[in-house]
Amino acid sequence: MNNIAVDSFLSYTIGIIVFFIGVMLTKHFKTFQDYNIPEPVIGGLLAAMIIYGIYLLSGVEISFDLSTRDRLLVYFFTAIGLNARFSDLIKGGKPLLILLFLTLTFIIVQNLVGMGSAQLLGLPLTIGVLAGSASLIGGHGTAIAWAPEIKNLGIENALEIGVASATLGLVIASLIGGPIAKFLLAKNKLSSSKKSDPSIGIAYDKVNTETFNHLNFMSVILVLHICIIIGYLFNNLLTDLGFKLPLFVTCLLTGILLSNIIPVFFPKLAWPARTRSLAIVSDFSLSLFLTMSLMSVQLWTIASLAGPLLIILTLQTLTAILFILLILFPLMGRNYQAAVLSAGFGGFALGATPTAIANMTAVTKAHGPAPMAFIILPLVAAFFVDVTNAFVISFLLHY
Repeated sequence: MNNIAVDSFLSYTIGIIVFFIGVMLTKHFKTFQDYNIPEPVIGGLLAAMIIYGIYLLSGVEISFDLSTRDRLLVYFFTAIGLNARFSDLIKGGKPLLILLFLTLTFIIVQNLVGMGSAQLLGLPLTIGVLAGSASLIGGHGTAIAWAPEIKNLGIENALEIGVASATLGLVIASLIGGPIAKFLLAKNKLSSSKKSDPSIGIAYDKVNTETFNHLNFMSVILVLHICIIIGYLFNNLLTDLGFKLPLFVTCLLTGILLSNIIPVFFPKLAWPARTRSLAIVSDFSLSLFLTMSLMSVQLWTIASLAGPLLIILTLQTLTAILFILLILFPLMGRNYQAAVLSAGFGGFALGATPTAIANMTAVTKAHGPAPMAFIILPLVAAFFVDVTNAFVISFLLHY
C-alpha cells in the first residue's frame, strides 16, 4: 500500500496531538517564544518532516482529510467578527486605507520579482507570475484556479508548480512573522499600550490561571452557530446575486453586525464578545487549523520542484522582509500595532490570512493586545485582495 488516506476524525485527533507536541516544545525551548513562533507551526512542521521521512524510507504517502480543518476556519473568523466594534472600525479607517494601498502595491511588486527572477533563470515569465501573487499572496486556491489557464500558455506542470510554491510560501510565512516583530519591537523599544488580555488567545503567563465554566463555553458555541447559520444563508444569497465570497467572509460580517446590534437593543443579555471563553474557542480553532494545514504539507511534492523554484521563493521572501521593514512598518506608524501588523503581513504576503493571524496572535500573547490589527488585516485580505490580484494576474498573463 503506497498511499494511506487518514479520515477526517482521525486527522482531527492527530492534529490535536501534534499541536500539543508544539506546545511542549515551545515550553521547553524558550527561543520559540522569544521569536514568536506559533506552537502550531512548530508541531505541524515537525509532523510534516516525520511524514516526509516515512515517504523517503518506505515510499508510503500519507494524506489527511481536511474537511474538519476548513470548518475551524469558519469558527475562527466568526469569532473575529464577534470581537469587532464599530468604534474600532471607525478608528481603523486611516490604517485600513494605508494597509490596503500597501497590499495592492505589494501584489505588483511580488509579480515583478517573480517575473524578473524567472527571466534571470531562463524560465518563462508565466512561471514568475505563478510563483508570484498567484500562489503566494493568493494562496493555494488562487494557484489552483489559474493553473489550467497557465497550462494553456505552455506550462504543462503549472498545477504542480503553483501548489508547491503556495505550500512552501505557507511554511516560510509561518516562520518569518515572529522574528520580524521581535526585531521591530526590540529596535524601537515598543510595547502594547493596552493592559487587557489579547483579543485572540491567552497570554503565555496566564495559561494555567485562566478559567471558564461550561455555561460560558456553551453560550459562545450557540452564538457562533447562530452567526454561522445566518452567514451561510447570506453567502447563498450573494452567490445567487452573482457575488461569490468565501463562507468565512460572510460569517465574519455577520459576527460584526450582531455584536454591534444585539448588545445595544438587549443590554442585559450576556454577550460573548471579548470574553475569555470566546478567546479560548478562537485560539483552539486557529491553532488546530494551522496545525492541520502544516502537518498535511507533502514535502516530497516540493522537493521534486526544487532548484529554480527555491531561488525564486528565496528572492520573494527577501523582498517581503525588506518591504515590511522599510515601507510597511514606517507608513503604518512605527508603533506597537505596526509591529504586530508587520508580523501579520509577513504571514499574509507569502502564505494565507490564517497564517497572518497566527503570527499576530503569537506576538500579542507575549507582548500584549493589538485589537485593531486583528480587524483591519482580515478586512483587507477578505474584500480587496482577491479581486485586485485576479485583475493583475490576468493582465500579466495576456499582455
